[in-house]
Amino acid sequence: MDLIPVKDIKVNGTVTVNELIRMMGESGGFTAQKLADSVDIIERMVKQKDCLRTLSFPACIMSTGTRGVIVDMVKNGLIDLIITTCGTLDHDLSRTWAEYYKGSFDMDDEMLREKYETSRLGNILVPDKCYGEVLEDNLLPMFDEIFEGKDSMSTHEIIDAVGARLDNEDSLLYQCHKHNVPVVVPGITDGSFGCQLWMYYQFHRKFRIDLFADEQMLSEMTDHAKYTGGILIGGGISKHHVIWWNQFRGGLDYCVYMTTAQEFDGSLSGAQIREAVSWGKVKPDAKKITVEGDATISLPVIYAALKERL
Repeated sequence: MDLIPVKDIKVNGTVTVNELIRMMGESGGFTAQKLADSVDIIERMVKQKDCLRTLSFPACIMSTGTRGVIVDMVKNGLIDLIITTCGTLDHDLSRTWAEYYKGSFDMDDEMLREKYETSRLGNILVPDKCYGEVLEDNLLPMFDEIFEGKDSMSTHEIIDAVGARLDNEDSLLYQCHKHNVPVVVPGITDGSFGCQLWMYYQFHRKFRIDLFADEQMLSEMTDHAKYTGGILIGGGISKHHVIWWNQFRGGLDYCVYMTTAQEFDGSLSGAQIREAVSWGKVKPDAKKITVEGDATISLPVIYAALKERL
């Protein structure tokens, strides 16, 4: 075992994010060390030729300004595939057509509902008129146009068609369409976007969502890739879909988890990468790290350091 001395972090008025991250890597400072290691791994993943780079995340962070980081990652070619939840579509579209607002975790929820007709997502305020109402007003007419003459479409085809009809540089769906990054939502009915699909179905009973077409695309993308890498934020169905399809090719070559969950309750959200190794979903020799903490803090810091390097 090589003994590496712990070095102090020394911050001055001109230190860059990347310089700070490199000092964290030398500090031996608990999660700071993991944050620094994650930047190194993602840098290698991005620079690796013939590597399929997948990002998965839950919808909640799209309600925050971290949405801008994810959009920028797509714009700058760091991501080839996104697997996420239905709420990601809800929040991206709602914020494309309206505004969300800052609140706090300790607001009076009964007052928010009764007086202001507003929902609270953590410390983000989502007024009804900026969410369900704006989605219903815009999506149903769009669906009439997209689905005309079609009996079925996959989730990634539907999402791409919606993105093609947007003209907003801040929208994730617009940028994914523009840069040919498929967005797959395995649980497409679990959100307002899915509810609007169900509403469309009430008058078009023959229409079907072709989930198998999504799975076929994921199978082909992972099978054809020489290397695969994943940035997996949170857990749930989107995280599992990334590691699930990678087990059929022997596992991910690069893997960064970001989570606030614990592993003691057996949840997928809290499961460490070493558990995925036991399933063959991550290679034993993969470049891998789990970063504990709020992704609305860690992801912007990681990306800022990465942009300086690239």
